[in-house]
Order: sequence, then C-alpha cells, then structure tokens
Amino acid sequence: MQALTFGDARDTVLRTVRASRTLPPTEIISLSEAAGRVLAREARADRDLPALSRSVRDGYAVRAADVPGELEIAGEVRAGERYSGRLAPGQAIEIMTGAPIPDGADAVIMVEHTTRDRSRMRTDRPAEPAQFINPKGCEAAAGSTVLRPGKRLDYTDIALLASIGYPSVEVYRRPVVAIIPTGDEIVDVAETPADHQIRNSNSWSLAAQVTRAGGVPQVLPVARDTEAETRELIVLGLSTDLLLLSGGVSAGKYDVVEKVLSTFSAEFYFDRVLIQPGQPLVFGKATGKFLFGLPGNPSSTMVTFEIFARSVLELLSGQDEIALQMPFARLTTTFRHRAGLTRFLPAFLSADGSELTPVPWHGSGDVPALTRANAYLVADPEKPEYQAGELIRVLLK
Repeated sequence: MQALTFGDARDTVLRTVRASRTLPPTEIISLSEAAGRVLAREARADRDLPALSRSVRDGYAVRAADVPGELEIAGEVRAGERYSGRLAPGQAIEIMTGAPIPDGADAVIMVEHTTRDRSRMRTDRPAEPAQFINPKGCEAAAGSTVLRPGKRLDYTDIALLASIGYPSVEVYRRPVVAIIPTGDEIVDVAETPADHQIRNSNSWSLAAQVTRAGGVPQVLPVARDTEAETRELIVLGLSTDLLLLSGGVSAGKYDVVEKVLSTFSAEFYFDRVLIQPGQPLVFGKATGKFLFGLPGNPSSTMVTFEIFARSVLELLSGQDEIALQMPFARLTTTFRHRAGLTRFLPAFLSADGSELTPVPWHGSGDVPALTRANAYLVADPEKPEYQAGELIRVLLK
C-alpha cells in the first residue's frame, strides 16, 4: 500500500467517515452539563432579541432632528425599566446602556458629547436616526433558528441558550472509544518495570485526549504479542464506536495488529503516512467500526491522535464543522529538517502566540520533552530550512 502525504491521509479520513457515518442517539441534559456537547436539535429564539429597541451607550435619548442644540431633560431610564411617557420635541431622556428607547426618541447622544446644567443638556453633535440603538429583533427574530444541530456548544452558545429559555438541551450521545495498548514490553503504571520494560503511558494519554475531544474512553488490557490475545481484545474494542490500538503496526516480526485485523475482513485505507512522528499509521474499518492502529512511541501516539483520530471522534459525535487549527508563528531560531516528511516536533509558543521556539528532544519516546513544550511546530515536507524570523505553522497541544 502506498504511503500517503499528510494532506492526502487527512482528506481520506474525513471523506471516508463522512460518507458512511450515522448520527448517534440523542439525550436531553441540563444546560449546566451542555458545554462541550454537540447539539442535536435546532434552538429557536422564543422572542425577539432584543425584545425592545435599546441603547448601546450611556447618554441621552433624543430626536435626531433636535440636535445639535439645547434640550430639556425630561427624565431618566435605566436597564430593567421602561420610560412611561413619550419624548416630546425639544426634550431628552437620560438613558443607560441596555435601557429601552423611550417612545418618540430615535437616536442616542453619548454622554461624553454633552454638557449638563441642572435640567438642561446641550450638545454640539448632530445625530443620525438609529444612532447607538439596537433595534428590536436585530440580533434574532422570534421563532428564528439561532443554533443548528451539529454545533459543539461553547460558552457563548450556553449564554445564548440561557437567554432564549433553554434550561435543558438535546445533544448527541458521546461516542465510546476503546483503547488497546499492545506489546510484551508494556507493564502497568503501578508496577516497577525491568530495564527492558516500559510503563503503559499511551492508554492514559489517549484517554485524556479522547475525553478532551468529547468521547468516553474505555481502556482495555494490554494486548500481548500473540494473535490469540490480540484478537480477543479487538473483539471487545469493536463493540464500541471507535477503536484505537497503540503499537504493533510496524513491520516488526512480532507486530501482529494488521494480521489479526485482516481476520475480521478489515478494510484498510492506508497503513503509512509521510509524517514524523507517526509514519506507520493504520486507518481502517472492521465489522462496521472505524479503527486506528497508532504507532507505539508516545509522541507518535499523541500526534497521530490529534491530527487524524480526533477528527473521526468529532464526526462520530455528530459535529459538522471539523477543523485542524494550525496558525502561523515566527521562529526564534534557524530550524532544519530532512525534506520529504511533514514533521510535528515539540516547540514552545510564546504567551502572545507570535513566536515559536523548537524544544530539544531525543525522538518520539521523549515524553519529558513533550511536557516542556506547549505546541508542535509543523515543518513543510518541501521546505528543509527555516530562518529565524520566518513564519512556520503551529499545532497547539
């Protein structure tokens, strides 16, 4: 099977999953639990937003035809109140931000542009009709759709749902993701490993990434390097919504994952991608479930989840818009790499997001280097050298 470029592999993943996915079941949860969940039913405004025309500045409600000039201050209106009278020609009403516009007024003059002497207000500024006024219904009309299904709800969506009277909301069920680490060298976190063994870190990092992406991780036992044991655990993993295997997908003598998957009549879309870390990456489908065979080195596992598996999980969550944010930052030092691979290497992004510094590391097993980084630099496969001050793409952790 031919190795794919990073872009081709990602396009393959998104196209394949979109073509065959079915939306998950739904559930109704309280608004307090809804942040980060994917909306399953459209939300409609229960009234005009705003319900009345309102001021967007502290100042005076006036008739635009009366200014510039000197006006009588006929009263005051604050947010949460309504002015009971009607503004007459030659009058102004002192008004606070968010307060309803009094009848008869068609503009607001900012307080900074006025002078006051007891019950009189003077301004030398003209006003246009509707100046500093949010008209009734300008944000949303009653009955209009304000949020559509497939939207992952953030804090602004929560505010909107609260403002239109949604104490509960219908969302898609979170996908369950099976995680199977593989390898005879893997021991439990609580064990003291021998020199030739390593503790199981991949299950825990993947579980954290799955949770952050909106899934429910199900960590299964380590699959030892035998076909029988690997097959038994894959059967369990394929009963969930998405299967992630870590390790066992290289070309080594004891890497048995692809061989076992073939016994399930698995379809493989690719098994190698031109990236570092993470070249030996399997994406496929078996018994109707999508699966990834992720490389076993920790950095490879983490990176390939973020750039490939996370998107599948988001699609299986019912999310519509899938994006991999890779903004640009300026390198603080010269960076060189061998052309041919898209590289995702540990780096430190400045607090303002403008500058990126590579973090020294010793290969894809160097977890301490990853913890010193807060991002990955993304090196173009066709650009072997970057000078200090050049722009380079960044993948945030």
